[in-house]
Order: sequence, then structure tokens, then C-alpha cells
Amino acid sequence: MSKKALYLLGIAITVILGTFLYVKFCCNCTIKTPATDTEKVSVVVAEETIFVPFILNGSGIDYHSNDNIKFLKNSFAVVLPVSDSVAIGIENLKTFLIANPKQKITITGYATSDETNTTTFENLGLARANDIKKYFVSKGLSDSQFDTKGEIVDTWKTSKDTLLGPAEYKFETPEPAPAVTDEWVILKDKINGDPLILHFSTNRSSNQLSNAEKQKVADLVKYMEHVKDAVILAVGHSDNVGNRDSNVLLGQKRAEFSKNYLSKKGIDGSRITTNSKGPDEPIGENTTAEGKANNRRTVITIK
Repeated sequence: MSKKALYLLGIAITVILGTFLYVKFCCNCTIKTPATDTEKVSVVVAEETIFVPFILNGSGIDYHSNDNIKFLKNSFAVVLPVSDSVAIGIENLKTFLIANPKQKITITGYATSDETNTTTFENLGLARANDIKKYFVSKGLSDSQFDTKGEIVDTWKTSKDTLLGPAEYKFETPEPAPAVTDEWVILKDKINGDPLILHFSTNRSSNQLSNAEKQKVADLVKYMEHVKDAVILAVGHSDNVGNRDSNVLLGQKRAEFSKNYLSKKGIDGSRITTNSKGPDEPIGENTTAEGKANNRRTVITIK
């Protein structure tokens, strides 16, 4: 066999052998493809932060801020500075409380069960409520208008290591002023329906009281003790003997005598007003001695 023939035979054998080896070892090879939808892929999802607003909602005030007072985890101290919107709310609250001195607010502070309380307070929520109160007082709000309490909850809204607004503010309904009961309405009607009238001798501004007059004084004292905003009016009168100016002055002296007498019986003098009508409102004829005696008087009523 010639060299050329051997050369061609070698090439043919190489091709055949290469094809055989490829089929045997490479046909089962796979090509990696991108992961399918069924393959698990780890995804990091950021925790959603739930906003808790700063709310002041009572009778006469309704303020909502887009921010809130915050606390670091395990800490009782308000994170300072507070936002501008919270600061504005506190100023609004200050104005409201000055105008409503009887208004009380309960601050409830919250803490989670996994937080550590290192304060002397019963729980971390109570410590937070007291620190909020302390901050309010530092801004000019009245200490006496706030109460505090604390509660422990399982979870609270957080952003990383910061609790968002773990506090709420409850506006208590102010206690109404004690109502004037029917008993006192009846007593006032009795006093004004048959008022205490003190009669005076000619040109004098004092006299002894009868038993009936003393009872009326006792009724006045009783009424004034129980109806704290009541005021007594004592109006002095005179007959027409002499000139009018002198009689007006005499009527005033009689009213002042009545005021002093009632003050000695325990009625605060600042709750007694006096006035004089002089001879202008007679109830008797000034042409008779009896009529003149009736005109020389002081009439005492409840305003």
C-alpha cells in the first residue's frame, strides 16, 4: 500500500474514532439553564413600618400630627428633639389647658414584654408616661392636669430599634359643678319670697333683731354655705324726713350695718353687695308715723 493510501486511511480512522467517542461520552452532557419559577429563591423583604399618629382629641381640641413621640428600645426617655408637628401639638395643648384648668388628661405609656425595665417605676410603660409628662411640664403645661399609667403589651410598632409613639392621651370628662338641688332652690325662693327686712329707728342704722329675723339670718347662712357662687344683696331705704342726699347716705349706712351683721354670722363679706335707694322706694305713707317706720329699712335678698 502506498504512503498516500495509508495517509488517507489514517484520516478516515481518526474521523470514525472521534465520532464514536463523541457519541459515547458527550451526548448525555447537559447545559445549565436559568432557574425555573419552581426553584426557591431567597428574597429579603424590608419590614413594613406602621405609623402611629400623635393624637390629642378631647372636647375643644382635635390635633393629629404626621409624626409622633419616640422611644429607643429598653429606654424610658423621650427621644429629643421631637418633630415640629409634635411640638406644635404640645403648644396647642398648652393653650387649651390654660383655658380649661379643670381638664385632666391621662397619659398611658406602653412597653413590650421583651423590653428590660431598669427604672424604679413599676414598669417601663409607666416610666415612659412620666417622662412624657415631665417633658410637657418643661414646656409650660401644668403638672396637676396630668395623670399617668403604664401597660405592657406583646408587640408595638417599631422602626429598627425605635418604638413609634408608645403612648396615648385620654381626655377625662371634667366633673360638672355640683348641681343646685331642689332643696336649695326651695330655700332661695323662701328667702326672696319673704326677705329679711331690718327696720331702724329714726336717724339710726342699727337695731335689735327679732326671733323671726334671726331665723331668716340662719336661712341665709345655710344657703350661702351650700351654694358657693351665691351673692347677697342688701338695699338700704329711708323715710323722706330731711334732704334726699342725707337719706341716701343713711340708707347706705343701714345696708352696711346689715352686711357687717351677716359677716359676723359667718357669711363672707365679699359675697355681700350693698346699695341705697334712700327715700325713693317707700312701702308706707310718709305722712304717718307707722308708714315712716316701715320705710326705714334694709331689704336683704339672694341675687
